[in-house]
Amino acid sequence: MTTQFNDRTTPASLLATRRSGKARDMIEPGPSAAELDIMLATAARVPDHGKLAPWRFVTIAADRRAAFADVLEAAYRVDKPDPGRVELAAVRDFAAQAPALVVVLSVPVDSHIPRFEQELSAGGVCTMLCAAASAQGYVANWLTGWAAYSPAVVAALGGPAGAKIAGFIFIGSPARALDERPRPTLVDIVRAW
Repeated sequence: MTTQFNDRTTPASLLATRRSGKARDMIEPGPSAAELDIMLATAARVPDHGKLAPWRFVTIAADRRAAFADVLEAAYRVDKPDPGRVELAAVRDFAAQAPALVVVLSVPVDSHIPRFEQELSAGGVCTMLCAAASAQGYVANWLTGWAAYSPAVVAALGGPAGAKIAGFIFIGSPARALDERPRPTLVDIVRAW
């Protein structure tokens, strides 16, 4: 059984047709500062057991991308002191993808709320941010990769002890029509108990 949504005129169809755009394929225009603020405020409405807000947003403006590329390169060289030219270019290019970049930090707090629930909330923020970008007519791409697991990158972004990068959310306009990827059918992922 497959459910088809043929338009994007209702909230349900908007969510059901949301797709990720590849960060490396995004072009201008990206969201304005006001549009990005709306997206971030929307993402902050994610379920949050205990009202802890165990996540933070770090925006990296276009004029700070070269400095962020320097951070990524330095962090990469910690584990790989002599990277190849192509490999190093890929590390640096990561910072320059897409018109907008938001890093979501998972920042669990000491609480009676289990850490896992707080981390799930940070993942929910990433999802909600992608949906909010789509709702405003942009595409988003939630990426992780080696940099998301680098303590040096977390520290450079101002993450406190115990913080993790939940995702790098790239936002922009698609350079081409987005492809639909195969999705699981409900019969394969739903069962009654």
